[in-house]
Amino acid sequence: MALLDRISGLYGPESELRRANRLLEKGQAARAFAHLTRAARAGNAEAQYRVGRCYLEGAGVPASRSEAARWIERAAGAGYVEAQVTLAALCLHGVVAPPDRPEGAAQSGTAQPVAEASLPHATSAIFAGYAAGAPEFDRALHWARRAADAGSADGQALVGYILTSGPAHLRDLDAAHRWYARSAAASCPQGLLGYALSLAKQVKDDAGHAEVAALLGRAADAGLPTAMFMLGLLTERGLGVPASREAAADLFRRAAEKGHRSAQARWGMALLNGQGVPANPTEGESWLRRAALAGDPESAAVVGNLYARGGPLPPNFAEAAIWFRRAAEAGHHGAARALGLLHLTGAGVVADPQEAASWLRRAAQGGDKEAHADLANLLLKGNGSAEDGVRTREWFEQAAAAGDLVAAFNFGVCLAEGVGIDKDERKAAEWLRRAADGVVNAQYWYGRMLAEGRGVPADPVEGRAWIKKAADVGMVEAEVMLADMLLTGRGGEKSHPAAMALFERAAVRGHVGAMFAMGAMSGGGHEVPMDRVAAQRWYRAAAERGHPHAQMMLGRYLARNLAGEHDPEQARHWLEKAVAQGLQEARADLAALPPSRRPA
Repeated sequence: MALLDRISGLYGPESELRRANRLLEKGQAARAFAHLTRAARAGNAEAQYRVGRCYLEGAGVPASRSEAARWIERAAGAGYVEAQVTLAALCLHGVVAPPDRPEGAAQSGTAQPVAEASLPHATSAIFAGYAAGAPEFDRALHWARRAADAGSADGQALVGYILTSGPAHLRDLDAAHRWYARSAAASCPQGLLGYALSLAKQVKDDAGHAEVAALLGRAADAGLPTAMFMLGLLTERGLGVPASREAAADLFRRAAEKGHRSAQARWGMALLNGQGVPANPTEGESWLRRAALAGDPESAAVVGNLYARGGPLPPNFAEAAIWFRRAAEAGHHGAARALGLLHLTGAGVVADPQEAASWLRRAAQGGDKEAHADLANLLLKGNGSAEDGVRTREWFEQAAAAGDLVAAFNFGVCLAEGVGIDKDERKAAEWLRRAADGVVNAQYWYGRMLAEGRGVPADPVEGRAWIKKAADVGMVEAEVMLADMLLTGRGGEKSHPAAMALFERAAVRGHVGAMFAMGAMSGGGHEVPMDRVAAQRWYRAAAERGHPHAQMMLGRYLARNLAGEHDPEQARHWLEKAVAQGLQEARADLAALPPSRRPA
C-alpha cells in the first residue's frame, strides 16, 4: 500500500502539474498540455484553469472558446481565484458566450464592451485573437465578486468597474468607490485608475486634485495608457500637478504609443501645432490618421480639413472627402457639413445636390447652425425636399424668436422665397430689418426689398443706404447692386466712375455679372474712358464662366474686329454657345458670319 501511495504521488495531479509547468518553461506546449489535461481531469483547479488558458490562447492545442470557458469555469467554481478573475474579464469583454447562448449570438441591450485598459494585466493579452462581443455584465459581476471577496485586488477593480459602467440595474457608485479604494490600497494598477476617476468626481480643492494626480501617476508608472492620458489632461491644465505643456505632450506620446486612441489624437494635435513639442506636421498627421482609423471622429475631421485646406501642396479634395465621410458616419456634424459642401461643388467627389442635401441635413439635425443656412441656400436653388424646407424654416423661426440675428436673417429669406412656408414678403421684411442691425447679408436683403418695394413701401434712398452698409464691408453682391444704382442714379447720386470701381472690385473676386458689367462699361457709351481691349478681356472672362450675354458680346468683338482681333471661327464658337443657352439675339450675329471654314 505504501508503494502504491508513492507511485500515485509520482503521477498524481500535483506532479502532473509540476511536470507541465517545467515543459511550458521549455516552450513545449503540446507535451505540457497532455500533463495539464490529466491533472485537470483529476480535479486540480489550477490545472483546469491552465487548460482553459491553453484553449483560449491556442497553446499546444487548437483554440476553442467554448472549451476554454468550460475549463476556466470549472476552475472558478472550485474556488481558484485567478480563474474567477479571468472568467469575469472574459465575460465583460464578450470573448466567451454564456452557457445558455451559442457563440456568436448577440446579446440584447445597449451595453458597450469594456475597455481593455480596465482589465487586469493577467487577462488583457488574451483578447488579441478574438473580436470583442457584447459584454455579459451580470455573469461577470458574479465571478468578479467571488474573487473580490477572496481578496483579489484585480477582482475588486473589476467589481468597481461593473458597478460604475455596467447597465443601470447594476450601478452603485458608492459601492464602486469602496471596491476601487480596496483595490488601490493593494496597488492594483486598474484599482488605482478606477479609484482616481471615482475620486475625481468628488474633489473640490487643490489637495483633492493632487491626490487624483498621484493615483494616476502610480497607475501610469504601472503602464496603463488610460492613466497616462488622464494624467496628461491634468498636467495640461495644471490640476493637482504643475502645468506643463511639455510634460503633458510626453504623457500623450507614451499613451499613444500604447494604442490609446484619444492620446493618439492629442499627441497628433500637439505635433501639428507645436504644443509642448517642436512642430512636426507630417508626424502629427500620421498620428491623427491612426486615431481616425481607430474610430476617433474628431481626428478624421481634422485630417479631412488638412487635405481640404492644403499646405505646402495643393488641396486634395478627394482625400479630404474620404476622411470627412469617415468622421461624418461616426456622427461628426462639422464633417457632415464639409462633405455636403464638397458634393455641392463637386470638389473631390461627384457633384450631386441631393447627396449634398443629405449630408447637410445630417449636420443640421445634429445642431450645426451653418448647415441649416447651407441647406436653406440649397433649397432656394430647387434642391432638397419639401420636408427639408419645413424643418429648416422651423429651426430658423425658433432660433430667431430666441434672439439669434443670423437665424432671423435666414427666417426672413425663407419667408421672402417661400422655403418651408408660404411666401410672406411683409413678414420677411420685418425679420430682415431686425437682423440688419447685426448681419451684413440682412442689410443687403433688406436694402433690396426697400429698393424694389417688396413687403414694404418702395424707398430706393433708404434701400441704397442699407446696401451701401453691406458693400462697405466687402459683400460682393452688395457691391454689384450698389454699382448698378450708381450707374442709373437710383436712390441717390449718379456716378459711372464710382460704379465702375465697385464692379471691378467684385469682378476681381470672381463675380461673373460684374465681369460682364466691366466689359460693357469699358466698351463705350458710359462716362468713363473707352477701352475695347479691356472690354474684350472682361467679356472673355465672363464668357468662359458661362455668361450668355458675355459670350454674345465676345463673339461680336471677334467677328467685327472691335478690339484689334479678328477671328470669325472663334466668334462662331462663342455665338453658338450663347444661342445654346437660349439667347435668341445672338442668332442674327451668327447668321451674319461668313461660311465656316471648319471641316464638315
